[in-house]
Amino acid sequence: MGKIIALANQKGGVGKTTSSINLAASLAVLEYRTLLVDADPQANSTSGIGFDPRTIKASIYECIINEIDPKEAIQKTDTPNLYLLPAHIDLVGAEIEMINLTDREYKMKAVLNKIRDDYDFIIIDCSPSLGLITINSLTAADSVIIPVQCEYFALEGLGKLLNTIKIVQNRLNPNLQIEGILLTMYDVRLRLSNQVVEEVKTHFQDLVFDTIIQRNTRLSEAPSYGISVIMHDANCKGAINYLNLAREIIRKNGLVVAEEEVKQAIV
Repeated sequence: MGKIIALANQKGGVGKTTSSINLAASLAVLEYRTLLVDADPQANSTSGIGFDPRTIKASIYECIINEIDPKEAIQKTDTPNLYLLPAHIDLVGAEIEMINLTDREYKMKAVLNKIRDDYDFIIIDCSPSLGLITINSLTAADSVIIPVQCEYFALEGLGKLLNTIKIVQNRLNPNLQIEGILLTMYDVRLRLSNQVVEEVKTHFQDLVFDTIIQRNTRLSEAPSYGISVIMHDANCKGAINYLNLAREIIRKNGLVVAEEEVKQAIV
């Protein structure tokens, strides 16, 4: 049975979609069958992995609202072992359409339960809000990764997100765990970046991943080519950072990944 991990932060611009795409690609490169679920109406994960959201006929929206089989919507990507359950702009109206549905908070869980045995990992890219789609993602997930940028106001809004997670744990998904807090956009040259790292580690201690995602030109370029950073430049800092994050998550979940595999993946 696959592990479902949501990446969530209602604050925009924290590297959530970048992390979703590249974590999923890293797990796939390490030979874990991985599904990336785009649960954001902006559909940036869909376009960032090489698909045009305007041409998508079946997406997560149709799975939730029209109850189509998710296998009809899943796309195979150019990265071996990586699959995509895409989004398109219609998802923006899904929250309104879901309001009067019974078990509205469990719609995504019902969709993913049909396919979770087909994958080792399912990564959900949540929208930058705490609306009904994000609540659905957290209800469906086994754990949540919270990306936090190494910039001023980094902790702003984090308390609200943690409170939402607590509500979901109490009312909808008692098994939801915090997989970890992921520090992103780290600039080794800036004293502020180091201060934020210290502040977050002081506040959250063992919840913070050892891996920190550094600012990297290749990482920023990759989505414009519709590929992950590993497919764009496997030897750059961004690719190595996300491979290290994937390795950390694999170890944390009791799955062993050989050092040789990691080395081969970045050659």
